[in-house]
Amino acid sequence: MKKEEFVIGILGGMGTYATIHLFEQYAEEFKAEKEWDRPRIIIDNRCTMPSRVRAFLFNENVQQLVSEMADSMKHLIESGCTKIILACNTSHLFLPEIFEIVPEAKDKVVNIIYNCVEKIERDKIKEICLLASEGTIDSRIYQNALSEKGIKCIVPDKSEYSLLRQCIEAVKQNKYSEDIKNIFSDLINRYDACILGCTELPILWSKYIDDVNCKNVYDPLLNVIKILKKEYENE
Repeated sequence: MKKEEFVIGILGGMGTYATIHLFEQYAEEFKAEKEWDRPRIIIDNRCTMPSRVRAFLFNENVQQLVSEMADSMKHLIESGCTKIILACNTSHLFLPEIFEIVPEAKDKVVNIIYNCVEKIERDKIKEICLLASEGTIDSRIYQNALSEKGIKCIVPDKSEYSLLRQCIEAVKQNKYSEDIKNIFSDLINRYDACILGCTELPILWSKYIDDVNCKNVYDPLLNVIKILKKEYENE
């Protein structure tokens, strides 16, 4: 593939501030003296989609969600995207249904979950905490992938799901407080290694980094941006 054919597509809007943060990460990782030194990126901020968490937990608006995600992927591919990132961990649960509608997307989607797990394995981490939406946690998509690598995954108690939800909603609404800082800091500092398994949480990490003592923090979106950068440089 020629460099000019390397086009990154982002299915975003899940939520919007997480997508903005991903775009900033792209700009920072693909450093360039001239804009044309970066690969083209196309963002579909499809914030009108139904909740991915509610679709998984309550089987709510699943068909609409799958249809809209498939439609966005189809348009990204038609626009020339050769790599597609879903800017939401929970949305990966619906990939099998989406690939049935848009089979050509299967070779283009860069799975942020599996790539994150592979990075954790390479780093020889044997035990890690997962902070994520209740949909992602209850689906066991991370736990199962980590278990296959012999890595123990610890998750918050169900009684703490509301705390995670507060953190996630704070970012979605762009409203922060001392309480949110304290909640997030307490959750992430309990372990030496942590996956930020909801795309809102890395924003809190960057915002409150001076209060974070966790030694090994994994941002799945940033990880795939780094992977794509290496691929681009090797073209």
